[in-house]
Amino acid sequence: MKQSDHFRENAENCQRLAERAPDHPTYLRYKRMEDAWRSLADEQDWLDGEKAPVTVVT
Repeated sequence: MKQSDHFRENAENCQRLAERAPDHPTYLRYKRMEDAWRSLADEQDWLDGEKAPVTVVT
């Protein structure tokens, strides 16, 4: 399994934890963690050469 897949698994776990959070601050914390894991997965895909860097059009 690729490293980015592990990161996405972690993001999914955080998503499930957020859905069961007992209060709003805990929900937000898990959602931030989910977003961070997804960002790491995307960056790892880029580092592995599987995804081109984002092109900024000005």
